[in-house]
Amino acid sequence: MSSTSASTAVDSGESDTGKHNGAAILRRVLVRNRGPLAIGTVLVCVHQLAETAVPISIGVIIDRAIETSDTTALVVSICALGMLFLVLTAAWRLGARFIVKAMEEESHRLRLEVAHRILDPRGVRTDLRAGELLTVSTSDAEHTSWIADIVPRAVAASTAAVASAIALLWIDIPLGLAVLIGTPVILGLLQRAAPLITSRAKGQQESIARASATATDLVSGLRPLRGIGAEESASERYRKVSRDALASTIDTARATSIYTGLSTTISALLAVAIAGLAGYFALQGRITVGELITVVGLAQFFIEPLGLLASLPGYFAVARASSDRLALVLDAEPIVKAGSVTDLDGTDLTLDGIEFRTLAGVDLHCAAGELLGIVAYQPQDGEALAAVLSGQLASDEYRGSVSVGGVSLSDMDLALSRRTVLVEPHISDLFGGTLASNLRAGGAPSADVTKALSASAAADVVDAHPDGLELEVTDRGASLSGGQRQRVALARALLTRTPVMVLHDPTTAVDAVTEASIAEGIARLRHGHPSNGQSTTILITSSPALLAATDRVIVLDRGVVASVGTHNELAATDENYRGAVLR
Repeated sequence: MSSTSASTAVDSGESDTGKHNGAAILRRVLVRNRGPLAIGTVLVCVHQLAETAVPISIGVIIDRAIETSDTTALVVSICALGMLFLVLTAAWRLGARFIVKAMEEESHRLRLEVAHRILDPRGVRTDLRAGELLTVSTSDAEHTSWIADIVPRAVAASTAAVASAIALLWIDIPLGLAVLIGTPVILGLLQRAAPLITSRAKGQQESIARASATATDLVSGLRPLRGIGAEESASERYRKVSRDALASTIDTARATSIYTGLSTTISALLAVAIAGLAGYFALQGRITVGELITVVGLAQFFIEPLGLLASLPGYFAVARASSDRLALVLDAEPIVKAGSVTDLDGTDLTLDGIEFRTLAGVDLHCAAGELLGIVAYQPQDGEALAAVLSGQLASDEYRGSVSVGGVSLSDMDLALSRRTVLVEPHISDLFGGTLASNLRAGGAPSADVTKALSASAAADVVDAHPDGLELEVTDRGASLSGGQRQRVALARALLTRTPVMVLHDPTTAVDAVTEASIAEGIARLRHGHPSNGQSTTILITSSPALLAATDRVIVLDRGVVASVGTHNELAATDENYRGAVLR
């Protein structure tokens, strides 16, 4: 079952049909980027080892070249120190390039995966609104990709910590033990705060997503809000969710800043304690002046990897919270289950005992090639019927069956149902781009575009502008009037040439003359030529112009079929029909 406003699925570049959770998504990020991440991690570890070697080298130069006044050794040592700086600079630049490239590509890949799932033609069973889905596919995808940067940094910082501890052990065992014992103790204590940061980060992202969803709803419904004078109420609603998001963000930032400040302070105190202990040992003659310089340099350098190790749990908490939100989308069950039938013998449409919302057991049959009108005295009946025919409902959401050519929709292959039945909703959106890009999304030839524009009375929209079909259209078609947008959307639907087409109130924004032209155009394009075959069309409408063009009219009243006949017959004999249609 298809809709002209549906987007095609996006190829994520990797088949992945398994279940997800936050941890599994993070593992998958690391596994599928293992090549560049391994190279990048080795290089940044080399950088950290070279950084560790700098104070060691300076200490050696002092002891073996400066104290001995050996000029040759001094020159050689300085050249070696220069080579060391060259190695650490090159290793960092190359390693960071591999890691950042993997992280950015993974962020892009995750965005595609989420978009692929959101745009799945089977639908997505989720409670997240459009704005929240947008946040998941953008900021949450980016935050999840941070794991590709967190792990190499953690490995590199650990490498620097271990190398520093070994160097200090070589100089003096108590100094080395202070690092080996102090580091895991500090990290273990700080790690106890990670769940709190994860919880607050997740709450922050959820509140931001709600604010984005509210903003999306307000922008999309701005014109109706202005029409009913509800701008202030809508603005107050957005201010409330925005304030909640701000409060959540400040709360998370406060917790993170306290955590970062505490971790930095503790790391610095450990480094100062090591340097102080080394000074005491130097005064006692246990270590040389060069070794003292090495210890002080290592203590100062050690603050960076230890501080990084202490801060990484905060970044991991954000990545884990975002990956959990990604899992909500990637794990969402499809609304529609695809069947196995791939071919049909006919295009007649049958509804048997349909119960959904206000529909209370609707039975109707539309013969192949028939132009059928359906009048719903209560608008909610028409909306419910369009929803059932759209094929976007799960089988457990309604009772009864819908079949085309004797085959139930639930038994059809997804591709078959999408190319067989199209339901054009009452409110249709246009995509940002041009008129041509909207109309030719399915690759329709120019001759068909001309016919569809004529049938939908949309040719004047093209002719009225010098750019013609290249006229720029803003998002949701906001640059066009309501009537123009409705006619262009109708033309787009007619271009699909689906065997069964359902149009729900396609002319509510046009005048009576244009409506009569559209009625004649639909009948001509869909049923006026033998080449159309057995095209079946259903018009859910109360427009007398459209109903006059139909072969037969079915009337729904209080959820059931109340009467059947031609438009003229019902207009002459049914007072309720006259009151609803011939206003």
